[in-house]
Amino acid sequence: MAVISENVRDMKGYKLHLINTGKYKTNTLVWKMKAPINAENVTLRALLPYVLQSSSKKYPSTALLRSYLDDLYGAVFYVDLAKKGEYHVISMIIEVANEKFLTDSTPLLKKAVEFLAEILTNPNTDGNAFNRETVEQEKRTLKQRIQSVFDDKMKYSNFRLIEEMCKDEPYALNVHGRIEDVDSITPEALYEYYQQAINEDELDLYIIGDIDEEETASIVDEEFHFQSRTPKKTGTGRVKIGEVQEIQEVQDIRQGKLNIGFRTNILYGEPDYFPLQVLNGIYGGFSHSKLFINVREKNSLAYYAASRLESHKGLMIVMSGIDSKNYQQAVDIIKEQMEAMKKGDFSDEELAQTKAVIKNQLLETMDTARGTIEILYHNVVAGKNISVDEWLTRVDETTKEDIEKAAAKIQLDTIYFLTGAEAGKQ
Repeated sequence: MAVISENVRDMKGYKLHLINTGKYKTNTLVWKMKAPINAENVTLRALLPYVLQSSSKKYPSTALLRSYLDDLYGAVFYVDLAKKGEYHVISMIIEVANEKFLTDSTPLLKKAVEFLAEILTNPNTDGNAFNRETVEQEKRTLKQRIQSVFDDKMKYSNFRLIEEMCKDEPYALNVHGRIEDVDSITPEALYEYYQQAINEDELDLYIIGDIDEEETASIVDEEFHFQSRTPKKTGTGRVKIGEVQEIQEVQDIRQGKLNIGFRTNILYGEPDYFPLQVLNGIYGGFSHSKLFINVREKNSLAYYAASRLESHKGLMIVMSGIDSKNYQQAVDIIKEQMEAMKKGDFSDEELAQTKAVIKNQLLETMDTARGTIEILYHNVVAGKNISVDEWLTRVDETTKEDIEKAAAKIQLDTIYFLTGAEAGKQ
């Protein structure tokens, strides 16, 4: 039996994804807008969802909008931004009680669909510009959001690694845009960009819950209709690397941040992708992994040490917090553990344990409606059609030889170290 069943329908200018399940007591709607990320409009795009979520023509203030959501049995509405490979993805999320579990017969799903359509297609505008006060307020908040990356040194070091490693690639851009571009955004320019995004982005609406699929599709069809479009595609983002870069940056910090970037040369859905997931789990993805045991436990070199994958860009990022004096030893051990992966120097027990943890993690992610949608959305980003069942099977079938083959493709690209002022003087 399928872990989850997704019914995808072509609608007017967008795709509707219906996931009928009795697993949740709420219905969740997620609206996704995807476009290639680029320097020209990254900041406009980062501002747009927050301006849209704050008010609309029907609900011209945030207080009125939130009051209406309270009337829908405390429905929750929020927005999110993500970078998936070289794409910039806007998400708008509504969680609403399922009327099947209420004594009241209010058609909550229908009202949630209508509300989402109101937010998307009937924004709070003055002619051909967004409401000026709303835009100025959200610009101030956006600046704080961008600044927060610089204030959190763990996030900052990760951002700087990507910025150096992917220099001259769209992926280097911050998902929240560039602080120097915020002030110049006008309500007119933002509204113009909104129209462009609505007309050109790849649009997907996910509805998940205990729903009647035909009735839900009919409700959605009444509210959402956009012009047809051919979604813009980006390249694979694969880059030929030359010399390994080593960058040190000095700031007034106590704990050094060592971030190392590898190019995996493997993207989501490719034959080596599932072995790569298992490889990452053995290498640095979990608490039983080589980095955690060798860098942190055995040698006491790091406060934390882990690795993660960027599946749509073909990157593996190692993150660790170390004392500056341990820099070279930590780098050496991180490199040694990657060499061990390439030689197949890991046990059957490590392999079995990692597969079990990956499968549990995937199923745990799907305990939430939002998590399920994020897993399914990988297919839209990559233009693939991989079911969760296939994902689980392919992980299960991964052999040591498969992992060695995937490991052979991995190349060290950039070593970035954020260190304290005293260490920088040594």
